[in-house]
Amino acid sequence: MSPPFDTVPDDAILEGRATDAYFERTRTTLEHTGKNPHVVAEVTADQFPTGAFEVFTGIKDVATLFEGRDVDIDALPDGQLFDGGPVMRIEGSYLEFAELETSLLGFLSQPSGFATAALEARLAAPDSQVLSFGARHVHPAIAPTVERAALLAGLDGFSHIAAGEVLEREPGGTMPHALMFCFGEGNQAEAWTAFDEAVPADVPRIALTDTFWDEKSESLLAAETLGDDLDGVRIDTTGSRRGDFRHIAREVRWELDARGHEDVDIFCSGGLEPETIRELRDVADGFGVGSHITGAPSVDFSLDIVELDGEPVSKRGKLSGVKEVYRTADGGHHVALANQEGPDDGEALLEPLIRGGEIVREFDLEDATERCLADADAVGFNESTD
Repeated sequence: MSPPFDTVPDDAILEGRATDAYFERTRTTLEHTGKNPHVVAEVTADQFPTGAFEVFTGIKDVATLFEGRDVDIDALPDGQLFDGGPVMRIEGSYLEFAELETSLLGFLSQPSGFATAALEARLAAPDSQVLSFGARHVHPAIAPTVERAALLAGLDGFSHIAAGEVLEREPGGTMPHALMFCFGEGNQAEAWTAFDEAVPADVPRIALTDTFWDEKSESLLAAETLGDDLDGVRIDTTGSRRGDFRHIAREVRWELDARGHEDVDIFCSGGLEPETIRELRDVADGFGVGSHITGAPSVDFSLDIVELDGEPVSKRGKLSGVKEVYRTADGGHHVALANQEGPDDGEALLEPLIRGGEIVREFDLEDATERCLADADAVGFNESTD
């Protein structure tokens, strides 16, 4: 019986059926000929540093995928930034993991892309609240992947309820335009009052103020309606009529302040990019970011055998031999053969993940977030976003 939605079940992933057909043909061929060489394979995006750092994540799911497989794996820590060279090294008999390559790369490629884009948004407004609002742009089954990547990159929260259940985090969010439509034009005050009366006290009172009238008028009406109970207003002005978003936010701030509502925050959302956030961060208090994260390109990881029965090997265009990557004191990313000396001030980054099929690493999201933000500072990632 097929699943109700077009999603691959967990057992298909764990058993290696979530794979490309040619790996199945490879297994059949190698078993037919009695071949099963001992290999070292590496996962890379670029062979050499390019100067463009990206965030590495998805490793927790990879560990689950390989648990019980007789291999040894070293990998970057969750949340580490990288720029060329291997992010993961797998050693063992090839048939022990051949059909896992497709899922392995998927577990790393898309989450790392999400996290890199989320880090761009985070650093665009480092002192503001930044939330992930992009779950509606992806298949519901991977919403927790999006939201975990956003949290890892330092975002302050997300909106998806089921993702919150998976991640054991409380989702946030207040009201959509649909609520305002249900009360109708001219009845905005009634909508905000009903919301204030109905939702739990710990939910912030953030009034959506761009539905029927201009943002200034609705924001002032919300402040008059809810008084001291109003925490903030949200402006979700669409690109089709946005004009000068910064001017709109400044005008709303001015008019609120002029009437004694200095404590009312301004929250902006609606197709925001890091560049827009940087333009608004001195006049707005918070941001909701969606498509910039969910629309991020996946990191183009590939898996390649680099050693076969103890001898260096590679296909054309790739580098043979087992490698190590290092973070140098000046924030550089250095790639070298593992059997040679690394840079004098270099810290080797690949750490044990799997030994003989056993997971030997613990995963803590707060630690990964701290590592991501610290490493972003060390390598100058924020220099391209300030």
